[in-house]
Amino acid sequence: MTPQELRTLVDYHYWALDRLLAAVERLTPDEFTRDLGNSFPSVRDTVAHLQGAEWIWISRFRGETPSAGLPLDRFADVAAARAAWRDTERDLRTLVDALDDDGTAQPLSYRLLNGTTGVSRVDETVLHLVNHGTYHRGQVTTMLRQLGAAPPASMDFIAFCRERDARY
Repeated sequence: MTPQELRTLVDYHYWALDRLLAAVERLTPDEFTRDLGNSFPSVRDTVAHLQGAEWIWISRFRGETPSAGLPLDRFADVAAARAAWRDTERDLRTLVDALDDDGTAQPLSYRLLNGTTGVSRVDETVLHLVNHGTYHRGQVTTMLRQLGAAPPASMDFIAFCRERDARY
C-alpha cells in the first residue's frame, strides 16, 4: 500500500469513529455501561477495547512492548474516551504521515500480550487497526439498537468517500 492509501484509511477510520461516538454520546450513563451480553459486555467496554487496542499497536510502532491491555472500565463517559483518542489519533497520524513508499512495507517486530513474538508489515498493521475498528463499530451499532438508541450516521467507506469528494 502507498502512504497516501494508508492516510486515506486513517482518515476514514477517525471519520467513522467520530460518527460512532456522536451516537454513543446520546446514551445515558446506565445505557453506556449496561451489560448486553456481547463479546465486550457494554458499549463502554467495547469502546474501551477499541481505543486500548489502538494504544497497544501505537505503542508497538514506537518499539514499546505493552504487557497488558488497558482496563475496560477506565472511561466514565464518552468525553473520557474522546480525550484518549485524541492522543492515539495524533500518534497514528504522525506515524503514517512520516512513511514513504519503502516504509509501508517495512517489518514491524513486536510481542503479543501473551509473550509470543510477531512480525507484520507496517501497512498491513495499519490496515488491521482500521479493519479492527470497523468490526467493533459494527458491534457498537448493534448494541445501540439493542438499547433502542439511534444508530450512528452511515459509517460505510463509500459514504466517507462521497463526503470527502463533495468538498472538491
